[in-house]
This record gives sequence, C-alpha cells and structure tokens, in this order.
Amino acid sequence: MAGNTDPLSPRAKLAVTAGRAAAAASRAVGRGSGSVIGGKVALRLDPDLLARLAQHLDVVLVSATNGKTTTTRLIAEALRASGPVVSNALGANMPAGITSALAGGSDAKYGVIEVDEKYLAGVARDVTPKAIALLNLSRDQLDRAAETRMLAEKWREGLAGSKALVVANADDPLIVWAASSSANVVWVAAGQEWKDDAWSCPSCGGVMQRPGDDWFCAECGFRRPTPSWALSGDHVLDPHGSAWPIKLQLPGRANKANATTSAAVAAAFGVPPQIALERMYSVQAVAGRYDVVSFMQRELRLLLAKNPAGWLETFSLIDPPPTPVILSVNARGADGTDTSWLWDVDYTRLAGHPIFVIGDRKLDLAVRLEVAGLDFQVCENVDEAVRKAPPGRIEVIANYTAFQDLRRRVGN
Repeated sequence: MAGNTDPLSPRAKLAVTAGRAAAAASRAVGRGSGSVIGGKVALRLDPDLLARLAQHLDVVLVSATNGKTTTTRLIAEALRASGPVVSNALGANMPAGITSALAGGSDAKYGVIEVDEKYLAGVARDVTPKAIALLNLSRDQLDRAAETRMLAEKWREGLAGSKALVVANADDPLIVWAASSSANVVWVAAGQEWKDDAWSCPSCGGVMQRPGDDWFCAECGFRRPTPSWALSGDHVLDPHGSAWPIKLQLPGRANKANATTSAAVAAAFGVPPQIALERMYSVQAVAGRYDVVSFMQRELRLLLAKNPAGWLETFSLIDPPPTPVILSVNARGADGTDTSWLWDVDYTRLAGHPIFVIGDRKLDLAVRLEVAGLDFQVCENVDEAVRKAPPGRIEVIANYTAFQDLRRRVGN
C-alpha cells in the first residue's frame, strides 16, 4: 500500500501527533471525544493532511440530511468482509472530525466517511473517493444550511468531473438532479417518505408530477431514472433481479433503505449482497440511536430526529398508543437556532400517546402541540417526565444536542 511505502512527511507526522495530544487533553478534562479539536490542531499544522491520510485508502463518502451515520456504519460493516476499515463512526462529519478519524487508520484498506452536506464537494476534492453515497436532501438547520435546491446545485457542481462511482437515491428528485452531473451513477430505489422539499422541479422550477412511486416534470422532461437496485419489502433487489433478505436489528423502513444503498456500495467493492447484508445484522445501535436503556427502573428507547423528514420516519418506528412518548428539543449551534421547522412536522401522528415535553425549547414545542390539538405535559427534565409517564416502555425522541444531553443523563 502506498501509505506504507510512502510514509507521511515529518510535518504530517507532527500534525497527527499534535492532534492526538489535543484530543487526549480534551478527553481528560471531560470535553467529549476530542476528535474535532484534534483534527483542527492537526489541520492547522498541515492543511493538506486530510488528502495525505486518504491517499492509500479506497474511500467511500456518505452524505444526506437523514441516515448518514447509520448508512456509514452499515457500509463499514459490509466492507470489513474485504479488509480493515477506518471510519468516523461517531458522526464527527466536518473536515476536522474526518481528519481525526483517518489519522487513526494507518493499516486500513477502506475509509468509510460520513460528510456534512455543506462540506461534501470540498472533502471529495481532498480525498478522491472511489464511491459517494447520496441518500436524500431535505430542509434542515434553516439558519446555517443552504436552501435544499442551492445545496443540490453545489453538489451537482462539485460532482461534475469526479471519477467516483455515485450511488444515489432515484426516488429523491433533488438527489437525482445533483448526481446527474456525474459520469458514473448507480441508481437505487430507496424510497422517499418526506416529499415536501421536492414538489418543484430542481432543473426548471416546474411543478413535479408524482403518480404512484414515479415522478417527473411535465415542463422540462426531468424524470426519475430507472434504478438498478431497489428496496422491496424486506428484500434488496440487485441488478440481476435476485432478491436478498434484509435482516437488521435496527428498526424501520428507513434503515432497510439505508441497508439497500449500503449493499449497492459494497457490491461496487466486490462484496456480494448476501455477505454484505449478513454483516449488517451485527449493528444494534448507532452512536446511541435505537438503544434501549434502563433509567429509574424504566425502559427508555432513545430515538434521534433532527428535522421534519427525520421526525416523520421516527413516528413510524414507535410502539402504538398508549405507549408514553417524551419529546426533547434544543436549539443550540449544532441543532440550528431556528425552530420554525417544528411547524413542518405532523405531530398529529402522536394522537393517543401520553406526551411529555422537555428540552431548552420545550415551550416552542408546547405551542406547536397545542395547535395540533394534542394532550401533553411540560416537564423540567427527563427525570420528571419518567416519573409522570404511565407504565410501559417509554419512547424518547430528541433532536441532536437534546439527544446528547439525554445520553449523558440516562448513562448511555
């Protein structure tokens, strides 16, 4: 491997060492994993470090608004059938976090990297990926992320001329438009539950027609491409028409879609669908998501939902009424400080559940639930909510920093 015969330059080695020291110091004082600060220090010392660390790897990039972390984990598990993998498994998905992850994988054959949507084009330029998986694009963090059509345009420009194999969701018009500038695309029918960001044609602005599972623009002819891979019930259909059973410990249709895309990526690296899907069964939880924990003598299932599309998928996972539900919403920097997205979520799907509301922005959420006509109680914290919840396992749904707060409190 080039990484072994062509070792890192002295400057790059110094940058890696300094980054590790900074990360260790951050962990020692209880400031988290240290991956971001470690990466920032390393990149300050060697701005080309990310490209140097990736030069001996077959890199897969994964980007989307929803499902990045899980899909990254599933692809990594599948590719381990073919060799050692380095991955940013904890979801630090901007250049600093990615640099930190790759710095720990000198013996790896594959790099499976989750990338924040805003940074995809830049990271792809640095690491020359062999494959890029694009899952979906929907509204998210309205105060910091570009409007979805603009984001799709940035992807389209960034992917033009890339030699990477792009594995893309044929059911999301924004993804199709972004990926269509690529010379080498594998289309996957992964489905699209949330459609509110794709009613107008990204190519010409015309109104999108959506008969059944199909979509097309009557004005410019932009239309859904024919997929070669598809999710069909509990099976992945491969390009030869063979059906492979999906057996996951992760719940829900969205994760079957993630597994379908992951199988298509793995096949591009020579891992057959049967082996790829069997390996994915080992994934029980992803960075705490879907974990069931014991807290105050109760069982809590922790579910992450960061934007309207994510909340919609999560509502389809929870146990039926009268299962109690705790909702927690913050609006810190990592969440986006604009909570107007709450009005895009169909909370009426929670009718019949006892609902308990916590988090920094519990009053914003309470107003939304009031307008939806739901019964709920506002609580100071998760302890109070658990005390008030009726018997049975409790579903806990939280956005990004609220989820981290919960994990710290309930010991996960």
